[in-house]
Amino acid sequence: MYSYESSEDCLAIVQMNAELQHAQLELLSAHCATHQLRLHYDADDLARFGRRDVLRKSAEAASALHSFYSAIEQKIPPSTPSPNLPLTGAQIAQAVEYVSSYLREQRENYFTAALPLSNQHKARMWPYFSATLLDQVRFVELHGQRVSPPSFYAQARALGFENLPEVTHMDSLTFLDVVVFNDTLKERSLFHALVHAVQFQVLGLERYTELFVQSFVKTKTHFSVPLEAHAFSLESKYMRPSAERFSVEDHVLLWVNEGRY
Repeated sequence: MYSYESSEDCLAIVQMNAELQHAQLELLSAHCATHQLRLHYDADDLARFGRRDVLRKSAEAASALHSFYSAIEQKIPPSTPSPNLPLTGAQIAQAVEYVSSYLREQRENYFTAALPLSNQHKARMWPYFSATLLDQVRFVELHGQRVSPPSFYAQARALGFENLPEVTHMDSLTFLDVVVFNDTLKERSLFHALVHAVQFQVLGLERYTELFVQSFVKTKTHFSVPLEAHAFSLESKYMRPSAERFSVEDHVLLWVNEGRY
């Protein structure tokens, strides 16, 4: 078993958690895809008309994953419930203001050093994003430096929120129309960041922040917030070998109109 007292074990634990997070993102994408099936098709129709080999393989995979994670769940030490939750309406409004201010400040902080996307980047992204958005977005590469976490995190943790977004470990962060990469620009991370740029463009900063904070208060985890889950879902769709073309803006507008955020 691993121990925090061993430096080698500490490195192994870091790697383990990185792989665990990657697996969680893939599971989240699968969950989003399955949710779309559930919304559009009746279970009886799927069982009757769906490809039986695909259905059986999907059911077997889901069953195996359920058994694996259920066994782990039984061994997770219980967490101490927070006496300060849920938040009041005033506290949520204050949190929205904190997050909005942070996003504005970081956008202004990085904007002067930000560069426009290259023609090569635009060529890779244009089937999915409008030319207007791609011309507007700027990016910064920190080459191993890290975006500083928000100063209000201490207050949030005092209220019982421990699973706050780990901004220092994210590949990219979107501050309205400025994308900051903690290391270097990678195509997959750029796509994910641009989805958030579209969400900001469609919703506006205040509405985006309200939806994010309200969802985070309910789910207690960054990856379960619909704004984030949708970005991961579209990112996964973009990375499929079939290279299907689709409009991210159309997908975002659909989710807005259907109240999924």
